[in-house]
Amino acid sequence: MKNRQAIQIKNISDKELIWNLYLTQGIILLASFLIGIFLFQSWEEFTGIFQWDPSAIFLYGGGAGIVVVCFDLFLMKVLPEKALDDGGINERIFSSIPIPHIFVVTLIISVSEELLFRGVLQTNFGIIAASLLFAIFHIRYLSKIILFVTVVGLSFFLGWVYLVTENLLATIFSHFTIDFILGCLIRLKHYNKPFDSN
Repeated sequence: MKNRQAIQIKNISDKELIWNLYLTQGIILLASFLIGIFLFQSWEEFTGIFQWDPSAIFLYGGGAGIVVVCFDLFLMKVLPEKALDDGGINERIFSSIPIPHIFVVTLIISVSEELLFRGVLQTNFGIIAASLLFAIFHIRYLSKIILFVTVVGLSFFLGWVYLVTENLLATIFSHFTIDFILGCLIRLKHYNKPFDSN
């Protein structure tokens, strides 16, 4: 399965890969709203998971994001590169787009995934179910034990942030912080690579 995925990734352009990412995130957003219609009693109950609380968002959410980034950088330093290889998807996506586009991509990913996994699923089924589904959703990590363990740990950690703050904006900001910083680091590593215009 890993080889088939690597071949499929290699055979599509950077632009097609990014459009597939947008399509996937759109499906996640749609699924969040459709599932939420059945699980939330009212629109007020749904909007209640979003609270403008700067200390929760920036202190807990941002702080948790920085902790995860530091942990990821530590793993990159002490583990061989192949142990953290996700099949090249993140490298392909983030090395091929400018930093403002990375901002947009990571914002969309953090909103859609947190809305589904923390906002809809964890709110209604608990942290364990939501975290395991989040890990299964990142199926490309299943063949890499270290990546799979870290994504499960990340999901429980974000779930904990949501439990503590009771605020989806905190986990969205945390997820965004992680993806944006790591995405920018990938882009800066490939600074001289031209953007894909295909």
